[in-house]
Amino acid sequence: MQIAKRVSHIDRLIENKVSFAANNVELSIYDTYESANKVKLTSSEVLFCAMVSGKKVMHVDSCDYHQPFLPHQSFVLAPEQTVHIDFPDASLSSPTTCLAIEISREKIKAVSDRLSLSLCDEVTYQTQLIHTEHNWQTQHCLAKLFHLFSENENNREYFIDLAMDELIARLLQQQSRDLLLNAVKHTPDHNGLHQAVHYLETHLDQPLDVDKLCKLSCMSRSRFFSQFKKSFATTPQQWLQARRLTEAKAKLKAGAQITAVSFTLGFKHPSQFSRAFKQAFNVTPKNYQLQTLKVDKSD
Repeated sequence: MQIAKRVSHIDRLIENKVSFAANNVELSIYDTYESANKVKLTSSEVLFCAMVSGKKVMHVDSCDYHQPFLPHQSFVLAPEQTVHIDFPDASLSSPTTCLAIEISREKIKAVSDRLSLSLCDEVTYQTQLIHTEHNWQTQHCLAKLFHLFSENENNREYFIDLAMDELIARLLQQQSRDLLLNAVKHTPDHNGLHQAVHYLETHLDQPLDVDKLCKLSCMSRSRFFSQFKKSFATTPQQWLQARRLTEAKAKLKAGAQITAVSFTLGFKHPSQFSRAFKQAFNVTPKNYQLQTLKVDKSD
């Protein structure tokens, strides 16, 4: 099937939608030019949304969820789940832009079935919504997909299919990671990998101790790295860094001082922390804190 580009008709200068369709997936770019409230959004398939610019406030009545949705964040809706969206800051000069990818359940099931052959923990699509930060892998997938959908090179459907497989795998592994973290909090001694992750979670300020993790998981060094990579598509060091930076965002949002956050989470110097934070989230810790304070005030 050839990719089709469809531009929706605009009755009012509120929202412009440009869509690109391929097998089992449709990518849409939404530009909103006027502030609006309670705009309804739903899909018969899984809907993955990524903020590009501006701010939305998402309301999901089924789970009493009401939260801001900001750039560098993902929001995943289950099939038939309805969300109502506010656009508090949208304007003609500064539109709110969002990328949405509708993914068929058959496509997700196919990827999930293949992943379950290699992951040590079962990975399935959860029906609850997910609102999370992009990691660099997800951000890379989105940039690749946007490029593939908007160009007309040969074999593009093949490359789109590969890129979608990767994005779906990242989303499923993100859920697996979150579910495992939740399980670790309640059953840290359930198995070796749980114990290792629990240790990492409770020692974010400490350097990575691979020998300790291998001992806790009752695995050899090579087996531990192999099982960890299969479960989370990342290394223990990358996991630790990502968890530190996620915790840093929470602390900065709560008003903690940047220097205190950097040392509390095991960074040797505030400049090292600032570089890592900027590389991960494309914003400095100071600017992120200023943005979150602005969001809180507007809310």
